[in-house]
This record gives sequence, structure tokens and C-alpha cells, in this order.
Amino acid sequence: MAGAAKTLTNLCPSFPFTTKPQNPLTTHHSFPSTRLRHRAISAVANPVQPPLTTTEGQYRVDVLSESLPFIQKFRGKTIVVKYGGAAMKSPELQASVINDLVLLSCVGLRPVLVHGGGPEINSWLGRLNIPAVFRDGLRVTDADTMEIVSMVLVGKVNKTLVSLINKAGATAVGLSGMDGRLLTARPAPKAAALGFVGEVARVDPTVLRSLIDTNHIPVVTSIAADESGQPYNINADTVAGELAAALGAEKLILLTDVAGILEDRNDPDSLVKKIDIKGVKKMMEDEKVGGGMIPKVNCCVRSLAQGVTTASIIDGRVPHSLLLEILTDEGAGTMITG
Repeated sequence: MAGAAKTLTNLCPSFPFTTKPQNPLTTHHSFPSTRLRHRAISAVANPVQPPLTTTEGQYRVDVLSESLPFIQKFRGKTIVVKYGGAAMKSPELQASVINDLVLLSCVGLRPVLVHGGGPEINSWLGRLNIPAVFRDGLRVTDADTMEIVSMVLVGKVNKTLVSLINKAGATAVGLSGMDGRLLTARPAPKAAALGFVGEVARVDPTVLRSLIDTNHIPVVTSIAADESGQPYNINADTVAGELAAALGAEKLILLTDVAGILEDRNDPDSLVKKIDIKGVKKMMEDEKVGGGMIPKVNCCVRSLAQGVTTASIIDGRVPHSLLLEILTDEGAGTMITG
């Protein structure tokens, strides 16, 4: 482990690696036994562990060595990550995502984080005695709700994530779609029933490019204004997909609360590891993809059609799922290709 920690420290001096068993790369699926892999994952979550055996330490060094081809493949490439679900609600999973982003930035990738914040919005609406209303799975956003949504997403959730990334050793900058005219919104087709729920009309990634080129991690919340300045709440998956396309990203990653796309929705062991656009469209036609997965798949397909190389829907409930997806052969969900 000391060798792995030293190597990572050399790659990223600002990242808080120590010789204790805290290396996020230990969640790699290539550990030769379930016991060793589970102990390695446990060591990430709880540093107070018995000393590693020589064999376990060697496995960690092997994992680091095996990640090199993936680092070389993605170095200098833009990765857009949509962050939400369980990974946003659990402090442990939140720390995992933050550490993953910082590590990826340290080894030369160019991550962009996009987030929503539904649970936090609901919490603040409850404190202010404003009922949360949903229609067809979409939040009804009247003027009062829109004001709270903006305050929570832009003023609280966004800045909390920026602070956590900065604390972990990288330099993050928080943005909404309104900053630098990054996103221009328009009313969603069902705006009459949903209120200030919007969709992306236009993307100008100029402000993001300048941040990415100077090794900052942009943290973008899914609020944008229309041409008149009226703010709208936009689905964060949609924002991530449109930004990935505008940036010419190598990869779009959506963190979810499911394992990925399942061949049989009732069988959690039927995960589809890799599929192309034609295949996933056929699954949708056959109604094998349904519910909340449909807009996520549509988002991925749209981004791929606009030039993104691959799009992945991964299980955000798995610690360090970002590293598993990017730095291993196993991945952490379903990868869709063009």
C-alpha cells in the first residue's frame, strides 16, 4: 500500500493520500477473491483496519498498475458526470464521488459535475410549509417553488459541493446555467401544467472551456433562464447530456439508484454491460426499458447522436463507482455506444 500511496501522491501532491488503507482504487473489480475485495472496500470506508498483509498490499499495487492504460486513454479528455440519487443523500457515498472526481482530475482527466438536488428542495419546501407537488414524475414549479428551487440549488447544494471538492484538494467553480449564458432555457411542452419547468434551448460552453482549460472542476446546477430572464428548473440528466455534447466530451456518466439497464427489469442479475444505440432503442421498443430509465436512456442516446463517444448509466450506490467505470474493464453499470 505504501508504494501505491506514494505513486498516487506523486501524481497528485494536493490529494490527501496517506499510507493508511484509503486508496479509492481498491474498489477495482479485479481483486482475485470476494473477501479481499470486500476488505479493501471496507478499508476505504473505515480507515481503522488491521494492517494489510503483504499479499493484500501487492494487490493494491497491482490495481494501481492496471489502471495505467485507462488513465492514458482518458488523460486530457472531458468527462461529464451527473450526480444525484443515493450518492447525493449518503455522506459516505458523497465523499466517494468527491474523492473520485478529484483523483480523476489529478491524473489528467477533465471532469465536469452536473447536479440536481430533489431531496434538499423537498426538505426546504417542507420547512416553509410549501407542498411539493409532482405530475407524471415531474415537479410542479410555481413562482414560490421556483424561488426556493433556485435558492437551494444555486445557493446551498452547489456551494456545498464546491467546498467539498476544494477541501479534497482540487479547485472547483460553481455555476448555474445563467452564469456566462451557459444555458438558455425555454418552457417545457407541459409548462402550462408544470409551471416553470424548462428544457435546454441553447448551450454556450465558452465559460466552461475557460475553466476546464485552467484545471478547474466546474460544478453546474440545472437552473437556467429564458431570453427574458425568467428562471426555469431543468432536469439535471438533460443538462448533463447537452453539456457533454456541447463540450465534445469523451464520456457522459449518469449516477443512478439502479445497477444500470437490465435485460429483465425484474431480475437484478440481468445487467446489460454494453449496448449500442440500435440495441437500446430495440429494448425500448420491446418495453424492456421503462419508468424513470426511459428519460435517462433518451438523454444518453441524444448525447451520443451529437458526438459524445460513450454514455454510461451506473450504480451510484456502489462506493467509488466512478473509478470502477473509468479505470477498470468491469465498469459499474451499462455503457451505451454510438
